[in-house]
Amino acid sequence: MANKIHTLKIWQEYYSQVISGNKKFEIRNNDRDFQVGDVLILQEYDPDVDSYTGEMVSAKITYITNFGQKENYVVMSIELIDNLKELYKKNC
Repeated sequence: MANKIHTLKIWQEYYSQVISGNKKFEIRNNDRDFQVGDVLILQEYDPDVDSYTGEMVSAKITYITNFGQKENYVVMSIELIDNLKELYKKNC
């Protein structure tokens, strides 16, 4: 079965940390049944103007745990993807 691609909003302060390589995880409500191997399209969002900035990055989920989280929340280890088109071709 092909992995899923999830498009998610991410606030600017967290987006910049993902891009810099400092933030290698996402904590999210598991309302999408996230799985290892799925891809996250993280779209930068500016809450001050309630709008997307147009910047985005793709990341692959490499590990998931719900240890110590609120009910139905997960922590996902992520790895930035250089070439999303190639990954998409492999999963279609």
